[in-house]
Amino acid sequence: MTIPTIFEETPEAAVPRGNARAPAPLLSCRRLEAGYGASQVLFGLDFDIHAGEMLTLLGRNGMGKSTTIKTLVGGLRAKGGEIQFAGKPVHAARPDVIARLGMAIVPEGRQCFPNLSVQEHLVAFADHRNGLKDGWTLARLYELFPRLKERAGNMGNQLSGGEQQMLAIARALSTNPRLLILDEATEGLAPVIREEIWDCLARLRAEGQTTLVVDKYVERLVRLADRHVILERGRIAWSGTSAELDADRGLWQRYLGV
Repeated sequence: MTIPTIFEETPEAAVPRGNARAPAPLLSCRRLEAGYGASQVLFGLDFDIHAGEMLTLLGRNGMGKSTTIKTLVGGLRAKGGEIQFAGKPVHAARPDVIARLGMAIVPEGRQCFPNLSVQEHLVAFADHRNGLKDGWTLARLYELFPRLKERAGNMGNQLSGGEQQMLAIARALSTNPRLLILDEATEGLAPVIREEIWDCLARLRAEGQTTLVVDKYVERLVRLADRHVILERGRIAWSGTSAELDADRGLWQRYLGV
């Protein structure tokens, strides 16, 4: 496969009116396959994410969630199938190309730089990739996470785990992404900090930020997200709306172990 070059920015599709054709998904996976060496992990995934939607990727540990995310952001090359993002094929693209198209990840483990201050993190990664006029400025990020403003001069390794998670989210938002991916954003956090993260996600959803969330707190996710995809051994076992998932607790027992 040929690695694509840097793509031109593509505006979001407008919301259809009347009999206008529905807009294409912001992200679309078709027959996606991926793995490590001779070991295949993903087997023909098909799912879409539409602009302004919050989708979750659910499943027990080892079911392929992390592999899916690595493949979406270009950290792992797809073995088969297609990924379309912002109208461009990206299944063979480099991570920097995909990022410049407007995909941003809040990685598991936060990965803050120990030798950069909070403000340096947010200024160094700032960009305007979604083309919207009312973007995430430094002032808006500090309003979203007041604690980061208080710690603006602190280095990454001088923050608590919860503060690092806030910084990781704010750093991703500073790029003004088309698609924000959160990989286990509440893992290992104290309950009070976890609530702050949920509040943040609720605000992002209300503001129309397109989001893909991987997390284990299904009880909270059914209140936040629009749709859900459950993975079982690298395949999609179920997909549907929050109302459908909330109504069928048997799915929780069968696939999520809760």
